[in-house]
Amino acid sequence: MSQLEQTVSDTFVTKGLKTLPNIFDRVEALAKDFATRAGAHDKDASFPFENFTALHEAGLLSLTIPCELGGQGLGLATICRVIEGIARGDASTALVLTMHYLQHAHAARSRRWHPEVYKRLCRESIEGIALLNAARVEPELGTPARGGLPATIAERTTEGWRLTGHKQYTTGSPILSYFVVWARTTEDEPQVGNFLVPRDLPGLQIVETWDHLGMRATGSHDLILENVLIPREYALNINPISAAPSFDPLISTWGSLTVSALYLGVATSARDWLVKYLWERSPSNLKEPLATLPRFQTAVGEIEALLFANNRLIYSLAQDIDKDEYEPNVGLQAQAVKYLTTTNSIRAVEIALELTGNPGLLKKNPLERHYRDVLCSRIHTPQNDVICQSLGKSVLKVK
Repeated sequence: MSQLEQTVSDTFVTKGLKTLPNIFDRVEALAKDFATRAGAHDKDASFPFENFTALHEAGLLSLTIPCELGGQGLGLATICRVIEGIARGDASTALVLTMHYLQHAHAARSRRWHPEVYKRLCRESIEGIALLNAARVEPELGTPARGGLPATIAERTTEGWRLTGHKQYTTGSPILSYFVVWARTTEDEPQVGNFLVPRDLPGLQIVETWDHLGMRATGSHDLILENVLIPREYALNINPISAAPSFDPLISTWGSLTVSALYLGVATSARDWLVKYLWERSPSNLKEPLATLPRFQTAVGEIEALLFANNRLIYSLAQDIDKDEYEPNVGLQAQAVKYLTTTNSIRAVEIALELTGNPGLLKKNPLERHYRDVLCSRIHTPQNDVICQSLGKSVLKVK
């Protein structure tokens, strides 16, 4: 951790830190272990099952489960710091963990789930490795953030709900125990919403389609549902299509800031590798390490400024949210933070590549993987054009 980062870390006392004094020590130790395998999992696009066993044994899978249900109920700033730390070791593991954290945080806040169903899910997530994530994107529709209705259907029967559909980019699919599936009903007046689908049900299939530039070890494969029967109480929150969708700005805020923290972790790992490389590399014509040259010092300083800005933006807003000291437009503020920090993270890694040249793009060096991973920050909802349009509308007072 740099001096600037340490200053930021010391500034914030995050919710839950006093009850878990060694949480960040555990995160740091795990990240170092994960980093030893991250390159191999990236090369093979294999899923890091062993990382989630370690996360469970370290008690880090239940951090956003409410305290009254046996979890830690930690605040946003602490969760962001955990995700950032894990991402320094393995970005793919951090992304799957982020989605798991977000689903529990959303469920705890919305309270739209059947109480006994959610209690059971929380218990399973604490006692074992029971991860969950949303399944929303579809081949025909694309990302639902751009509008439209799902082609996945949920048919009401006397036995419960039968779901049929095809979802893409289901992050963590090799290990997920539950999928939160976005679907619409087949009633005369259709409804749309989420349905909890356990993994081990007849008609559910994972098709291994994930072959991506970055985040290759996330197992973001396709989910196929063919008449999958779930209990009636597994309908989580369905509403008539004609009804105005409910919107909780804090839910979207959690998503924007945790993703921002993840890619800050990736960029920080790139910075750390660069520093080590610049001290180890001593060209014969210089007879001293590259780190001693002003040009390289200036460029590293630019990276440091970008990372410092990211730290301030992410953790100051997260701390405000934890203290309930946020403004009504906090959701839009968090989107702006995502836009700024992910842009900064990409630029930080690009500077590292510009400095190193060919060695930075060699597959044996992790900088090449960090670059591919950090580029994925542009894909997460909301995307940059949507964020900037929303910001512009807010200033122009356009609906």
